[in-house]
Amino acid sequence: MAYEQIIYDVKDGIATITLNRPEKLNAFTGTMMAEMIDAFDKIDADDDVRAVIVTGAGRAFCAGADLSAGAKTFDYDNRSDRPDKGSGQGGLTYEMEEARDGGGRLTLRIFECLKPVIAAVNGPAVGIGSTMQLAMDIRIASDTARFGFVFARRGIVPEAASSFFLPRVVGISQALEWCYSGRVFDAQEALNGKLVKQVVPGADLLATANALAREIADNTAPVSVALTRQMLWRGLGMSHPMDAHKIDSRAILSRGRSGDAKEGVTSFLEKRQPSYPDKVSANMPDYFPWWEEQKYG
Repeated sequence: MAYEQIIYDVKDGIATITLNRPEKLNAFTGTMMAEMIDAFDKIDADDDVRAVIVTGAGRAFCAGADLSAGAKTFDYDNRSDRPDKGSGQGGLTYEMEEARDGGGRLTLRIFECLKPVIAAVNGPAVGIGSTMQLAMDIRIASDTARFGFVFARRGIVPEAASSFFLPRVVGISQALEWCYSGRVFDAQEALNGKLVKQVVPGADLLATANALAREIADNTAPVSVALTRQMLWRGLGMSHPMDAHKIDSRAILSRGRSGDAKEGVTSFLEKRQPSYPDKVSANMPDYFPWWEEQKYG
């Protein structure tokens, strides 16, 4: 896929996805969604990619959905680009694939990713600009960043599976206050509310994100990180610690037999940088994935 609305770059094991509609403050479109999903497919397929940074071109991260369709922006039945399918009245029905929220398609793909994902929030991040970050693992903000879960002010509701992610990231009370009010808030409030890990001057943002990505890429086993990401995210939905114990035990048993575990111990004892042999594309354990794939409908 030749990208029109994002820039995809890989350097020294770190993939950077840059939302690239600076003249529109990187407003989100169906094209941007498809391109980002394709980029995450590339990331998972490329063993040389160890971590991912997502940022925006120009002065914004993402100003939310592109509203150029006016009142029809969120009315899929009346959008000129809607599929020729639907109910007896000519509208989409809930279970149809075409009725799926585009932001949710993206966050679910990020959720499935096997590499750590860091958001480098360089400016305003409103609506989907905020919710797409919630499935990312670590958020670092420029001191000029702004956030807003503005959906109630547009007559809609939180999307991109944010009703799952946001309370788990910041807690239910904070999530509700931000979503009820729909107000835009600054980077310091985002830090205080635990939405972001760190606030840095804009000039230092990408260097800070890259340093964190570099720490992961240079020192950790790719298969261990891929498993850890899924263990922790999917653990949020577990009903009992025994569920986690079962997965932990399988992971420790399989990893303990691996060349990675031998290299991890040996390199530590020899006081040198590790060189892990296992690859995500070929050496995930036989019990992976341990969950049933969820279908829309």
